[in-house]
Amino acid sequence: MAKDPKLLLQASPMLRQGMTTPTAMFDVWIALAPATLAALWFFGLSALLVLLASIIGAVLTEWVFTAEEKRGVAMRDNSAALTGLLLGLTLPPGLPLWMAFIGGMVATGMGKVIWGGLGTNLFNPALLGRAFLLATFPIAMTTWAPSAGPVDFFTVHASNLAMPFMQAPPTDALSAATPLGQMKFEQSSTPFMQLLIGNTSGSIGETSGLLLILGGLFLWLRRDIDWRIPAAIFISAALFSGVLYMVDSVRYPGPIFTLFSGGMLLGAIYMATDPVTSPVTPKGAIIFGIGIGLLVVLIRVYGGFPEGMMYAVLLMNAATPLIDRKTQPRVFGREVKKHE
Repeated sequence: MAKDPKLLLQASPMLRQGMTTPTAMFDVWIALAPATLAALWFFGLSALLVLLASIIGAVLTEWVFTAEEKRGVAMRDNSAALTGLLLGLTLPPGLPLWMAFIGGMVATGMGKVIWGGLGTNLFNPALLGRAFLLATFPIAMTTWAPSAGPVDFFTVHASNLAMPFMQAPPTDALSAATPLGQMKFEQSSTPFMQLLIGNTSGSIGETSGLLLILGGLFLWLRRDIDWRIPAAIFISAALFSGVLYMVDSVRYPGPIFTLFSGGMLLGAIYMATDPVTSPVTPKGAIIFGIGIGLLVVLIRVYGGFPEGMMYAVLLMNAATPLIDRKTQPRVFGREVKKHE
């Protein structure tokens, strides 16, 4: 019998799935790499330590609470590490490392594991972890270190090394208002080029708008994200903020500032597009995006915090099952009644 038959019979399915979970996760890592490296350039070793702490917290929690027979698959898809990275990018560079570690634990534990694992969670895990940290440690989460550049790369903020559940050292007085804080409390706008390049205070990964957009284009070309969601967010936020800006240009920021400041780009491109927590229908994706865009502007203008992306995404995550149910495409045909 020939060892290399011309006709090879195999069991179904015959179609090869090109996009897998590890592939999609790896694409996001690639897309985030430029913005992450830029964050390290601006914030130095402190940012790197915060990122590592949140990643270790997320990965360790997944390893501990995942059943042994499923642990290998869960760890190989890199979803826990990506959750830790996304969370770390939303944190201040001067945050105590133990807080970042706990945030990573909460992001994976409460954001994913208790829902049954990857693909079954309702809320974005990284943003859930950030919401926990903001509610539990509001002062540390709203203390921002200024971007120092590569000159002070190896400088570690004293607050990073604060002991767990102890007060941060008083010498760590490096604090700078973010562009959103300056706009909300001082009606002072930040130049567009600073927002585009990233030489501003803020969370680790929300500084460089240009690199975040380039990463988003890569994900779109790879068909990893639904373009409708970020497009709907940007258009609705720009229109809403534009209307407010026309009403009072001193009090309310314009559309450009709204789109390029804070966590708008990071949240719209990398978190709102999470396929697990966003609608699957095209119409639902647009509704989902519009809801986030409107909520972001509403919270930023009338809320207590300058930022609103986190709450906007989480609130719309909660609405995702309803949006999916109401936007299902029409089923062809009709039901035939028995008497017909």
